[in-house]
Amino acid sequence: DIGVSPIAATGMTGFSLTLDPSGQFSTSDQVTGKCFAADYTSPTPAKMTKAISDMEAAYTDAAGRPVVAANLNRKGGLIDGETFETGVHRWGSEVKFEIEIFIEGDEDDIFIFQTSGNVNAGNGAKVTLVPKSTTVAGIKVFTGNPPKASNIFWQVAGKIDAGINSHLEGTFLVQTHSAFRSGSRLNGRALAQTAVTLIDTTIYLE
Repeated sequence: DIGVSPIAATGMTGFSLTLDPSGQFSTSDQVTGKCFAADYTSPTPAKMTKAISDMEAAYTDAAGRPVVAANLNRKGGLIDGETFETGVHRWGSEVKFEIEIFIEGDEDDIFIFQTSGNVNAGNGAKVTLVPKSTTVAGIKVFTGNPPKASNIFWQVAGKIDAGINSHLEGTFLVQTHSAFRSGSRLNGRALAQTAVTLIDTTIYLE
């Protein structure tokens, strides 16, 4: 699904919306689910107001989670090649990667990434989910299932800029702008308090 509030449905440009006879939602060839807006027929406006309230509460909750010293300002925000384990990770700066990062754990682990700046994923950059590993006789062995995108949260005080053909994982709670460029993919959700730009972008949740 996709939705906008408090702006009207005209804010969803480029989606060729077809209003349902109920007036409560629209459909689009580019959206598998439904499209909602604050100016649609009741009960949609109230539901959109509740969705915005829930998103803001989730942003505040994620931003307030405590972090241990070892997970503070890792690599100064230049995180290419880094592997992140379960817990809270915080940066007081921009976070950037051009190639790949890894999120390692099991399917019940929770990951929260907090940044007071932007998150920039370069063209072709990707987030890879890997199961927990152990070393046996000098060989790294992966066990169990990898983390779920639904358990990964990015609290971004600035904007998220996902480059061309990039692949990201998790729910992005963004204070300003979520920009996903041509061919980008997100296994998760993009929730922004100001604007979302999608250019030939695929968003899904496994």
